[in-house]
Amino acid sequence: MSGHSKWNNIKRKKEKTDGQRAKIFTKIGREMSVCVKAGGGDPNVNTKLRDLIAKAKSMNVPNDNIQRIIKKAEGGEKDDYESITYEGYGPSGVAMMVETLTDNRNRTAAHYFDKFGGNLGNTGCVGFLFSQQGVIVLDVEGKDEETVMEDVFDAGAEDFDMGDGVAEVTTTPAAFSDVRAALEDKGYEFISADVAMVPSTYTALSDPDDLKKMGILLDHLEDDDDVQNVWHNLENEEDLDR
Repeated sequence: MSGHSKWNNIKRKKEKTDGQRAKIFTKIGREMSVCVKAGGGDPNVNTKLRDLIAKAKSMNVPNDNIQRIIKKAEGGEKDDYESITYEGYGPSGVAMMVETLTDNRNRTAAHYFDKFGGNLGNTGCVGFLFSQQGVIVLDVEGKDEETVMEDVFDAGAEDFDMGDGVAEVTTTPAAFSDVRAALEDKGYEFISADVAMVPSTYTALSDPDDLKKMGILLDHLEDDDDVQNVWHNLENEEDLDR
């Protein structure tokens, strides 16, 4: 993926997130609820919760909302969410992984694949094309690249890329929490911070109909409250009409 397209995609995703505040609150709230039930409500002990709180703040979730979600989960809310990951293909073989948290297995996001030019596959059919990595995106507008690079590697990052006022930092999954916390301590603002499924190869779409279907497929998946993350290997995401 070209550098220019990469930074444009990051900024467009941020703008799209800003326009979907209610959906974001629902999704991050569900993820935090599961995390609190599994590891407790103290972020000093539950490092996953600490990362999720940072993620919520980067998405402008108010602190009152965050504390309310934690207290509700600690109080034993009745909703019991199950994690289900779907693997399959979008139009013309774009590899896709869809992570969900649902309280109803019969209400799944799987039907979107067939509806919009893709097909649902078996577990493992595309998973080998992705690897788990910590991905931290920083707002570095006006900052010196050498200073940012020094801070990033001092924090324990594996790799670093910067352009158009944005820096993308990658880590091992195990080091993600420590690197994120170190960068937070250094005063950096986060555009996003998550453990992501990163593709090893990419597929480009050129047919206008395929691009249209891929855009609609992603919109429907991201609009579904059960869907937490959608990972794919589309190279030219900037060509989608979204």
